[in-house]
Amino acid sequence: MKRGPELLRLAETVVLPGFEGRTPPDWIRRRLGEGLAGVVLFSRNIATPAQVAGLTAALREENPQVLVGIDEESGEVTRLEAVDGSTRPGNFALGVADDTDLTEEIAADLGRDLAAAGVNLNFAPSADVNSNPDNPVIGLRSFGADPDLVARHTAAWIRGMQSAGVAACAKHFPGHGDTSVDSHHGVPYVAATAEELRDVALRPFRAAVAQGVRTVMTGHLMVGALDAAMPATLSRAILHGLLRDELGFEGVVVTDGIEMAAVSRAYGIGGASALALAAGADAICVGGEHADEATAIAVRDAVVDAVVEGRLDEERLADAARRVCELALWTTSAAHRTSASAHPAEDARTSAGPPIGLAAARRALRVTRRSSATALPLSSPPHVVELAPEMNLAIEKGTPWGVGEPLGKLLPGTSVTRLEAATATGGAIETVLAAAAGRPLVVVVRDAHRHAWQTDALRHLLAGRADAVVVEMGLPGRSDLGAVHIATHGAARVCGQAAAELLAGDPAVT
Repeated sequence: MKRGPELLRLAETVVLPGFEGRTPPDWIRRRLGEGLAGVVLFSRNIATPAQVAGLTAALREENPQVLVGIDEESGEVTRLEAVDGSTRPGNFALGVADDTDLTEEIAADLGRDLAAAGVNLNFAPSADVNSNPDNPVIGLRSFGADPDLVARHTAAWIRGMQSAGVAACAKHFPGHGDTSVDSHHGVPYVAATAEELRDVALRPFRAAVAQGVRTVMTGHLMVGALDAAMPATLSRAILHGLLRDELGFEGVVVTDGIEMAAVSRAYGIGGASALALAAGADAICVGGEHADEATAIAVRDAVVDAVVEGRLDEERLADAARRVCELALWTTSAAHRTSASAHPAEDARTSAGPPIGLAAARRALRVTRRSSATALPLSSPPHVVELAPEMNLAIEKGTPWGVGEPLGKLLPGTSVTRLEAATATGGAIETVLAAAAGRPLVVVVRDAHRHAWQTDALRHLLAGRADAVVVEMGLPGRSDLGAVHIATHGAARVCGQAAAELLAGDPAVT
């Protein structure tokens, strides 16, 4: 097999690169005109919805059928709302509410926003069953730990998203929930047997395929029961034998970020890309960390070299390119169908009450009262201390969360202290207690059960103020902490807003 323009075109089609800037760089424009099928947007490309719409319009000037992907799960993992924080709760909160109609409405609402911004491929939802509560990367991104619950909400989310003409993507196949390693940094190992996988982790993916999900994203996971040698992204047994043959998926298989250490450390970015395509992947997502033309060219050339050297069958590459092009055609036709139809029912629903995201966040709140000494609503502006952990790379650093800021708007005079692992010392906690003297104390934690320093700080704070209110954002832990315990089941800005309303006595919150 020799190099040639057709082989280069096929390799170009299956690469989905990221780029720097809020307007398309020249190299992206040029390569879209030469055959590049799509790109991936990150928060670095996003300022406002209007700006994103302008960016995607510029991309379509070069290729009218361009795929524009984004990792917009809503909740904690948001790109479109990374600056201000998500107006919709994440999957875990939706699982707690357990109303599939609500989940579908949330996804449709988000899908309309994405479509209006010119985005037609969304790398969501997370279909992972959060079997391991200490999982460092999934957590709130999952609908829950019950595979049947996750399956029905995964299907509902896909229905809603694709009703807006935006392709959904079930991830991280074959399931990242029962792991203890973040694949950004290492190789997670799934210890489940093949039978256990089919009973738990694979149920949501079966539901996604049955619902007609357009894409599935691979997880960089070692699944010993299915392939003891290669991670799922590079495993033909998993991508072809399981996903294609057993589950019957006919859409596009897209890799998680190919530069992530779980696959690139051993094989390099280009080598992992070629191996993934040979295993059954159709599109290579790259550019989260290496958003330059040289990396995109290196991936393309590595794919071409693999064909020339006989390590990747040309027919397999052509099949992958065909699937990517068919997805682009579907998004174009779906966008036309969607724009041609109005949504009066949805518009009436959202205008008649609170925004759908806030309504969902309110429904996920759970309150446990252990003492009559602390009553809600609060009698005066409190002092709020927020214990802020370091987040994984899937969550944008600096994305707003917490209760202090929204509570300050409802109860002027509220003061806020934010402590991190390095600053949550005994002296700092004593300073907090002194600042809160004579005032209500609200302690906000986030995934406290996973961070010993938060548990220690919380114990110290409650020893000094048994009447404190504890607001637990993130995965729930112990509800017996504090005179009043409020579990939000999410850490998005809208979850903090719902909790703040409850603390301040907003009559709309029960």
